[in-house]
Amino acid sequence: MTPTTQDLATDLERPAVHLHVGSEKRAGGSAGTHDHIDPSTGQVDRTIPLAGATEVDEAVQIAHTAFSQWRTTAPAERRRLLHILADLMEQNTEEFVRRGTFDNGSTPATVAGLIEKSVEWTRYYAGWADKISSEVTSTFGNDGEFSYTVDQPYGVIGVIITWNGPLISLAMKIPAALAAGNTVVVKPSELTPFTGELFAELVAAAGIPPGVVNILPGNADAGAALVAHPLVKKITFTGGPDTARRILHSCADEMKPVVLELGGKSANIIFDDADLDAACTQGTMMSIAALSGQGCALPTRMLVQDTIYDEVIARVTTLAGYIKVGHPLDPTTVSGPVVNQAALDRILGMIDRAKASGARLITGGSRIGGELADGYYIEPTIFADVDPASELAQTEVFGPVLAITKFSTEEEAIDIANSTRYGLSGYIQTNDLRRAHRVAEKLETGEVLVNGAVNLGVTRPFGGIGISGTGKEGGRLGLQEFLQTKSIGIA
Repeated sequence: MTPTTQDLATDLERPAVHLHVGSEKRAGGSAGTHDHIDPSTGQVDRTIPLAGATEVDEAVQIAHTAFSQWRTTAPAERRRLLHILADLMEQNTEEFVRRGTFDNGSTPATVAGLIEKSVEWTRYYAGWADKISSEVTSTFGNDGEFSYTVDQPYGVIGVIITWNGPLISLAMKIPAALAAGNTVVVKPSELTPFTGELFAELVAAAGIPPGVVNILPGNADAGAALVAHPLVKKITFTGGPDTARRILHSCADEMKPVVLELGGKSANIIFDDADLDAACTQGTMMSIAALSGQGCALPTRMLVQDTIYDEVIARVTTLAGYIKVGHPLDPTTVSGPVVNQAALDRILGMIDRAKASGARLITGGSRIGGELADGYYIEPTIFADVDPASELAQTEVFGPVLAITKFSTEEEAIDIANSTRYGLSGYIQTNDLRRAHRVAEKLETGEVLVNGAVNLGVTRPFGGIGISGTGKEGGRLGLQEFLQTKSIGIA
């Protein structure tokens, strides 16, 4: 059961955070501490320990030792333990909601929805643990050799996640890695430490052996040490392109493989035959309300056919007026703060430059003051007449800002949608199924969602192209990322 905001408001104590190294819970780390700031108030609410290179090395060594046992654990047993973990996650929904809200200022309703998805991702990959199979590629009768393949785990996987969805990021990586027989060392963001602490406790409670999952809050230096460690055989990272480039440089010498789930500038194409009630509601709420716009796959560019352009602008402006920005524990709040002062400054800077560049500000565009002045709150912001070549159309804002651009023809919409270096998600709104198929095939993205199809469906591979990353999470391909295929031939 999801707790109400009234329930959450009665227990504001932030939990202690530890480094989880093997079977140990450590209260301190060699990299000192980090003051976690509540984005809803701008005040420090907990000081957390940070892992350094010393703890990273210890955790990797322990994970490497644990790998020899975990990889030979019966697949059915790995499945059983992951199902227990999923059950525990579901049973602790209320506590995950509380911690998720404290982590980054997301509303309880937003956090609860991501917890439900996280449970499903864990159960899905639990089911894959005993279904990893190989293929026979030749037989004695055909060419005198018997040949087959074997899919095997890598070993220690380095997991680095970002702050906007701390539990779903863990669930999109760890269950698949464990189902395949790997062990993991995880560096969650120091900005969102509370969710990872509970997850680590539930991993132990589920009976997963010590050392299989190690969770170490740390800063960028800890992440760099994890990436460079010679016993870490693969990296899976969720974050931004700049950090991803540094990871790729570090991995280059050893040819270490990576999965990179990065940013996006996803286009939401609204054709004039679309259901405008549904299209405008989804396009507005998912771009400037959900996660306060801090999501990689959100439809932050709205491309609207010229025959309905003015009507759509009027609709989204009206909808934006219903988005109440406020403290996440206020039961009337729809959207909370952005994550920190740096994000606030960056987003407001982009808004100011968009105003100066000639984009037409429809609504919002400022920091919210008054009783919210101490927190990191920004008005839901919509620009129209956005030049497809402008910064606002080409660069990920990662905040509550929607850019609207007009198009005339299907071909023009596709060209504008494909005009950025990103390629994570694409959205199509139309009642013409033939058009939906045509446009979906031509969009240069890792996924296309038509007429309200949900994000992060676990059975569907998720991952981008271009500077949106490489590799897949979700589906069979998400499991395969943590397996190496070996060919064996017998004469």
